[in-house]
Formats: sequence, C-alpha cells, structure tokens
Amino acid sequence: MIVADERVARFVSGAVGHGFVPPYTCIGIERSGQVVAGVIFNCFEGSDVHFTAAGSGWTRAFLAEIGNYVFNTLKCERMTAVTEQPRVVRLAERLGGQVEGLLRNHFGKGRDAFVVGILKEDYPW
Repeated sequence: MIVADERVARFVSGAVGHGFVPPYTCIGIERSGQVVAGVIFNCFEGSDVHFTAAGSGWTRAFLAEIGNYVFNTLKCERMTAVTEQPRVVRLAERLGGQVEGLLRNHFGKGRDAFVVGILKEDYPW
C-alpha cells in the first residue's frame, strides 16, 4: 500500500542517518503495517525538487506515483538526488537520470556526493 505520513519520513531519516527539516513531503510503501521504502521530497524550487530515497520492494505503481507527484502535482521539470550511495545512483539512472556532478566532501571529509538529475521527459512512468 502507498502511504504518505510521518512514518515514511522517520523510515527514510533512519535509513540515511540524518533528519530532514520541514517543509518536505513523503511517499512510501507499507507492507504488513511497516514502511519498507520511501521517498522524501524537499528543496522545492518550482521547476526542481530534491528527493532522498531508501528501502526496497519498489513497485511500478509506486514509481508511477512518484512521477505523478513530481511532474503533475508539483509541475516540476526535474527531480534531483544528492547521494553518496552507488545503489541510489543506479536506481536514478534506471529511472532516466544522469549523473550531473560531484560535490566533494559533501557528507564530510572523504565522503563525496553524486548529483543525479531526472528530467520529466526521461522518466519512464
């Protein structure tokens, strides 16, 4: 089941090891009463919104809901991930994203971040 409540924010925050400061929105997947995957959207800038993803068990319906929210509800032209996790980069690339840069020491000394952008016209769902 797709959910959009504070449990998703707690799940994603716990998975990535830091909290998020409002305003943000979130969408997640719940199974057997537990959130197993989620996305937090923050840094909304009109044509762009940043996202942070965590978890597993992603479904086509969930990916379609993410695209619907970003591209239809928010009317963004793109969504951006800033991550040090290669698996998040791979997921974003499967969703039409491209690595657009590297932020050196973004997460601390020796912890660089990839900047990955997914454009509306490249998102498959």
